[in-house]
Amino acid sequence: MSFDTSTLYLFATMVAGMLGAMLMFFGKQESIPALKWWGTAYLLGAASVALSTVGGSALGAPMLMALHAVGFAACGLVWNASRVFHGRKPNLPGIVIGPIAWVGAVTFVQDGAMRLTIGAAIVAIYAALTAAELWNERRRSMQKRWPTIVVPIAHGTVLMLPILLGDLLRPHDENFATSFWVTMFSVELVLYAIGTVFVIFMMVSDRAVAVHKTAATTDPLSGMLNRRGFSEACSRVIEREATAGRPVTVMIFDIDHFKSINDRFGHPAGDEILKLFATVVMTNLRISDLSGRIGGEEFAALLPCSLEEGVLVAERVREAFESSGIVCEEGPVDTTVSIGVAGGPAGTELEVLLASADTALYQAKRTGRNKVEAAEELPLSLENWRRKTAGLPASARQKPVTA
Repeated sequence: MSFDTSTLYLFATMVAGMLGAMLMFFGKQESIPALKWWGTAYLLGAASVALSTVGGSALGAPMLMALHAVGFAACGLVWNASRVFHGRKPNLPGIVIGPIAWVGAVTFVQDGAMRLTIGAAIVAIYAALTAAELWNERRRSMQKRWPTIVVPIAHGTVLMLPILLGDLLRPHDENFATSFWVTMFSVELVLYAIGTVFVIFMMVSDRAVAVHKTAATTDPLSGMLNRRGFSEACSRVIEREATAGRPVTVMIFDIDHFKSINDRFGHPAGDEILKLFATVVMTNLRISDLSGRIGGEEFAALLPCSLEEGVLVAERVREAFESSGIVCEEGPVDTTVSIGVAGGPAGTELEVLLASADTALYQAKRTGRNKVEAAEELPLSLENWRRKTAGLPASARQKPVTA
């Protein structure tokens, strides 16, 4: 069974053109610049291949050379679309290097097979650059990211293999251009166009899910975790520390006289105080600690450490906030905070720790504010941890330490 190569090329360009228009449409609708880059690349590549296939030799050597150069520029646009998608600046010189190399090959290389090899090498290099750009994206696990790497690498391999075989094994065979390899390459063009768009939308979808998830767990004013995000993150840390038998400490912060700050200086000033305190907390905690704004002027943090260490950290936060010294037009702003700290043995639930820290916070505010108060007693409630370890052998269970 034989296929007409020109027909296959035209079918590939039709598919690429429709996909390009679709990418441009969604890029405009969703305001995603990378989709516009990909759409432009598809449309330029489709127009280049279609015109050169339909026109053929009737267009003349200079026009064919220009059309092929546009096709190589489209490959450069695909690479740059990957850069833009991952937040990097476009490499504009990289777009024109391929076309310039092709024009030089047509001008100075007379052997047709060598020209074909150079053209294939240009496309393969752009495919490798695209794969490298996607490889550098570390926000996805390797298990999920592998299609974004395999598709461009497979395209470059399928492109180069028949041409290299033709150059090395059958350099004088004039029928090689219409052989099975080139027919397979024509089919691969269609599969590559469809596969690439599938990968593009997979990445866009994954990015959208990540953005929505971040928005759902992040407080927009302070940039910290909100109550939901803090609770979810703390649950993971508590379980990890419980498995290792290590204690955790929770602290609750409450900015003193925050309502009077809003009444005296206005809500914009209050928002600035909240931002300042969030910065103070994150600056004075370790990278392994968790912090979040759990409501109004109330913040919380979880530290994988003992109660004694937690009290020292809380005191450091209190002193840093007190010494921040904000002055508005109406006068100086009091920047003090009361902090309640509670620690618990391995497996203590977050709700228990928060309740105990809240009791200590109330004590700090009742006895003068601007101070750190540690919980005297921890109302232990280790039922969840007991249920998790109930089915384990006795030697594998972590024995909670009494507070």
